[in-house]
Amino acid sequence: MTELELMLAGELHHFCDEQIDKLGFKAQDLVEKFNSAPANDSETQNKIIKELLGKIGDYSFIKQPFHCDYGKFIEIGTGSFLNYDCIILDACKVKIGDHVLIGPRTCIYSATHPVDAVVRTAGYDISRPVTICDNVWLGGNVVVNPGVTVGEGSVIGSGSVITKDIPKNVIAAGNPCRVIREITKEDKRYWEEKRDRYLKGKTHD
Repeated sequence: MTELELMLAGELHHFCDEQIDKLGFKAQDLVEKFNSAPANDSETQNKIIKELLGKIGDYSFIKQPFHCDYGKFIEIGTGSFLNYDCIILDACKVKIGDHVLIGPRTCIYSATHPVDAVVRTAGYDISRPVTICDNVWLGGNVVVNPGVTVGEGSVIGSGSVITKDIPKNVIAAGNPCRVIREITKEDKRYWEEKRDRYLKGKTHD
């Protein structure tokens, strides 16, 4: 296997590799172009992002600035939103589902290093895939560590550090991030009633 194939398979690999470097340099060039594009020129931004990422669905949007390692190993679904200053280290697959909200300065890391200093300082790395399922909301300054899956519909409090999988339909927060409670039918009823009152008010304007 090539170093790139080892990297994507989550196996130990050496980061000094021409193929990996080439992908990284191309990505950084596109990242620089994206971040320097005029804020009101969404057409140019979208064109660059589609070239940079492995996949991005319709109606998804990334605010400037944005940073990543390779881009092509990131997949984003439909209707998702990444706020200012998001960093994704995509040394392994990073999958972001549909209708995901990611707060400002959130960091998603698939890259990690050996614990042993001898192996680490010799230039070896390892990576683990990250999955953010549909309808998740990550608050600002959240850190998602390698190998983590955040379950569908869950909400993660600002400043949380996620070190283990989070189940679906829960509110979780903290360092390390822990489940606080499930999202209930009462939550659904409360927010849908607020929405309905809003819509009713708009019809009377």
